[in-house]
Amino acid sequence: MAKNQYGERLQEIAVRIIAMADSLPHTVAGKHIAQQVLRSGTSAGANYCEARGAESRADFVHKMQLAVKELRETLFWIETCRKAKLLAPDRLDALIRETNELIAIGVKSVLTAKRNAENVK
Repeated sequence: MAKNQYGERLQEIAVRIIAMADSLPHTVAGKHIAQQVLRSGTSAGANYCEARGAESRADFVHKMQLAVKELRETLFWIETCRKAKLLAPDRLDALIRETNELIAIGVKSVLTAKRNAENVK
């Protein structure tokens, strides 16, 4: 995967999360979930941008771990929307798949960076 492709995918998912949040019902639950998923779903890409400008390998690992953490939280909120039937499942399934893929890529990046750090020692 090209270096910037991951960043582009994170930005695209942030845009999709914004659209999802805007379409949630204007109920107490809908508003709460919209705020939560907006925060986590848009911060993953920002954390990745910070990781790309990391000052050290340890800083890179830390910021990538934050991005993965935010993606996992995003996945929780999307799946909660699905289970609570706040949006149609077919509308959320592709978003769930993409979030899972982005988590897997982020985890792999963290593991690779950690392994490379151990090889330098």
